[in-house]
Amino acid sequence: MSVRHPDPKRWLVLLAVMLAFLPVVLDMTILHVAVPTLTQALNASGTEVLWIIDIYPLLMAGLLVPMGTLSDRVGNRKILLTGLVIFACASAWAAFAQSAAVLIAARVLLALGGSMILPCVLGLIRKTFVDDGERAMALGLWGTVGAAGAAVGPLAGGALLEHFWWGSVFLINVPVMLIVAPACWLLLPRVERTTLGKWPIGQALLLIVGMISIVYGIKAGFGAKHSLPVAALVVASGIAVLALFMRMQVRSPKPMLDLSLLSHPAIGAGLIMAIVASGALAGVELTLAQELQYVMGKTPLQAGLFMVPIMAAAAIGGPVAGYLSNRFGLRGVASLSLVIAAAALMSLAQSDFQDPSLSVPSALAVLGLTLSIGLTASSIAIMGAVDASKGGAAGSLEATGYELGTGLGITVFGVFMSNVFSRAMEVPATIPADLAAQATRAIGDTYIVAGRLDGDQGAALIAAGKAAFTQTHSVLLTTSAVVITVLAVVVFVALSGHRPASAATHH
Repeated sequence: MSVRHPDPKRWLVLLAVMLAFLPVVLDMTILHVAVPTLTQALNASGTEVLWIIDIYPLLMAGLLVPMGTLSDRVGNRKILLTGLVIFACASAWAAFAQSAAVLIAARVLLALGGSMILPCVLGLIRKTFVDDGERAMALGLWGTVGAAGAAVGPLAGGALLEHFWWGSVFLINVPVMLIVAPACWLLLPRVERTTLGKWPIGQALLLIVGMISIVYGIKAGFGAKHSLPVAALVVASGIAVLALFMRMQVRSPKPMLDLSLLSHPAIGAGLIMAIVASGALAGVELTLAQELQYVMGKTPLQAGLFMVPIMAAAAIGGPVAGYLSNRFGLRGVASLSLVIAAAALMSLAQSDFQDPSLSVPSALAVLGLTLSIGLTASSIAIMGAVDASKGGAAGSLEATGYELGTGLGITVFGVFMSNVFSRAMEVPATIPADLAAQATRAIGDTYIVAGRLDGDQGAALIAAGKAAFTQTHSVLLTTSAVVITVLAVVVFVALSGHRPASAATHH
């Protein structure tokens, strides 16, 4: 083993892989403010809108672990370059989609490209930086780009929609990829150490099928697309497939996912924190983006600007969490940040967004900061609990937690939102029954139906929709505050034996 010399191009490599990573995280959240525009342009139903947003993080959650292990076998450079090409082509296809179904298909391809890029970025940072201090710094920069990218998504989306059509939120990825792909091709090392052995494609397919079945079943059941027994059957079969996948992991001499990692209480707590905190952040952003545009009549750019406090605060949460955890111990920092996040959600639930004063931006900033501290604390807990040799496996497990949290957050919020909305919605009596049924599904549907009615009827329907949605967002934020309070207690208990010293040394 001749290595120990740092790569002279290492900071350029970091720049190239961070640029490759940026569109992938932007795509997680850029659609949040585009939802109203896109719903009207494609005439998409509430369920189709959820799939358009959701299929990306959910498929990524299923694909990250398989693609991470594939890149270990084939080499990070090859998989990363392939992922960049797929991502660029899928972005162009999505931009010019003429129907909701085509856009969903393009998002599937985007997820495939994204899942090839993400694990390679982390793998390349690990391989390129041999010095522990430099690697920690590189990972810190990578984390900031991740948080900032996801945070800037709604603002970038809003700015693009102000001047261009909705497809521009996808088309923007193409020029970025045209710069990043040649840079990666030139800068990344041609020769890599790879893991020997076959890639277990069967296990990969089981993981993907299991995850998507569960989510599809939940959505179909709540969205009343299928009868409850059918939806329950789909969920049950998804659980059975995942159980089979886990059994294969336990029995296989070379498992794709090292499930023994989950026996660490810190990793279990970290994973739950990653799922719930990223889910809450994604769900709250999506709810707010719709409230701001549908109810308050803001443009996409104004909605993006309104959400700046949550994003700006989320971007600085990472370094703050590292510092606080080293000073005061992980357990206290993680639990307290979640309690404060719950209080901020409660405050937002009671706030009047028409007259936001200083309390709404302040609550948004506190929420962004505390949830981001919670997410970084989950990262410190997971990475601090494993041996360095298992860092890659733990990293892909954690990334899966984020993607799954984002996907499930949007699913649960979306499904819960449409349920509460249809109960709260009081349709004017003059509207025909079939149109009334469609108008109560989601606020996007209310606007679509209102467009088909004459002026007075349409205006009355929109007024009813706005009133119902304001009530809905209040119920949603209160419920998420309760869930995060419960999570704070779980984390406090689970991390009772966690020693901050180990977290500090690994961080």
